[in-house]
Amino acid sequence: MEKYELLSDIELQSAAALGDRTSEEVLVSRYMRLVRMCARPLFLMGGDSEDLFQEGMFGLISAVRQFDSQAGASFKTFAEHCIKMRMLSAIKSASSLKHFPLNDSMSFEQLSDDPSAKLLVSPEMFSLNPEQLVLARERKEELYNSFSHCLSVYERKVLMCYLDGLSYKEIAGALNKDVRSIDNAVQRIRHKLAKKIYLGEISKS
Repeated sequence: MEKYELLSDIELQSAAALGDRTSEEVLVSRYMRLVRMCARPLFLMGGDSEDLFQEGMFGLISAVRQFDSQAGASFKTFAEHCIKMRMLSAIKSASSLKHFPLNDSMSFEQLSDDPSAKLLVSPEMFSLNPEQLVLARERKEELYNSFSHCLSVYERKVLMCYLDGLSYKEIAGALNKDVRSIDNAVQRIRHKLAKKIYLGEISKS
């Protein structure tokens, strides 16, 4: 397995295209963090983290199997496009079917006693313009810059690490906190973001 880690993305993808399952597994593992990074702004906006991650993984696997090195784009660029389009497709399908497995307003209801928070996240939030929602939040810097001013210093640190794709355990280690403290901070961040959206201080699209 160690020798595979030394191979480039192109080398791994080429071998995977010829049926080398180990090459495919190594390349998928290499970009799992990218999937988390693509999913997390949407999670903070109201989606379900695990469902979004799973859809993103399907997009990543498709990228591994469909990538054409002659097309001019790097594998990372192509993979990021496939990941985001898969998530977008899932959101659109859930909205059109009126069955929203990516979460609904209950996620925020459970976080706050504030009645205003209960009005924030629904299928309609995504069906208004899902393309704009994904594109507007595709860069962690945009979400961080438009929102971090209302967070504590600790919450800002957690948010940046979280949007960088770190796991709760990795963030806890980096900030010298326990995992429960990180989870509590993420939930507070979601609650504050919900209030900002409701008050119109941050656009949903």
